[in-house]
Amino acid sequence: MGRDKALLPWAGTTLLDHALARLREACSSVRILSGAERRYDDRGVPVDTDAVPDAGPLGGIYTGLLGMGAGAGLFLGVDLPFAPVALLRRLLDLAEGHDAVVPESPRGPEPLCAVYRSTCLGPIRRRLAAGDLKATGFWPDVDVVRAGEADLAGLGPLDEVFRNLNTPADYERARERAGG
Repeated sequence: MGRDKALLPWAGTTLLDHALARLREACSSVRILSGAERRYDDRGVPVDTDAVPDAGPLGGIYTGLLGMGAGAGLFLGVDLPFAPVALLRRLLDLAEGHDAVVPESPRGPEPLCAVYRSTCLGPIRRRLAAGDLKATGFWPDVDVVRAGEADLAGLGPLDEVFRNLNTPADYERARERAGG
């Protein structure tokens, strides 16, 4: 993107604040995973830096699980501004009795808009130690529900719900779609 995605303007606020607002509606405890350096302390929620340097999204999931303790944690990438609160709540509902719930979009699994339980820590730790940083690499070792179209019915077209903002062009198109 060439700049900090989290601080890009979105709907009268920033992408980060938009994500935090949706998470606050869906769950009782919210944390920010800030990456390698501590940022965003002004947002009024705990901020965690990477527990494992240079481990990418899998390292972020690991860090988030370390920070939350036991139970289930809802993860939402800041660059998924169209994922509605109803989707986040649905993922939490589907998580009962499972280690992870990951929605499937037309592009495949969406591991950065998902629910993971602390039971994933050991399998993730083993993958990180082996240098396997693929965000889905630990799935064979846990009980993962892959939430598909039937599970996510009524939440909107999944290609739009999971529209990811990776480039300046993606961001500009999404802002136009959202009305500015």
